[in-house]
Amino acid sequence: MKLELEHFCDLTVELEAPMELGNSMRGTRRIIPIIGGHVEGKSLNGRVLALGADWQTVFENGVAELDTRYCIETHDGALIDIRNFGFRHGPKDILDALARGEHVDPSKYYMRTQPRFETGDERYSWLNHRIFVGSGQREKSTVYVSVYEVL
Repeated sequence: MKLELEHFCDLTVELEAPMELGNSMRGTRRIIPIIGGHVEGKSLNGRVLALGADWQTVFENGVAELDTRYCIETHDGALIDIRNFGFRHGPKDILDALARGEHVDPSKYYMRTQPRFETGDERYSWLNHRIFVGSGQREKSTVYVSVYEVL
């Protein structure tokens, strides 16, 4: 059976400077606080609340494992938990430019995620049992993720 993707929403996630935890047995660990943002889509609109973070691990080969958790407040007052797991990798010079906060064409590196939404609000409860994928772009203090529903 063929899968189809339908654009669901765009996330703009504002970030604070990374907190470097240092090297661990898995790689270089950092926490990147999420301090706001917004969500725009056909079925989901609202703001990203300032109460989450990306608990990131960067491996020796330069691959970054993204592990975020934050909360969305919809335009009509629902709270939705989002957990977004993924990877970012690319050529060393491109990753170095991203680390310096430079703008890099997102086609030059790979940044894909698996967002999972959860809520107790009946108006959005259908989100609890849907599969989504995302394509991301990193800027100095903002991450942009286009989220697609797997149909």
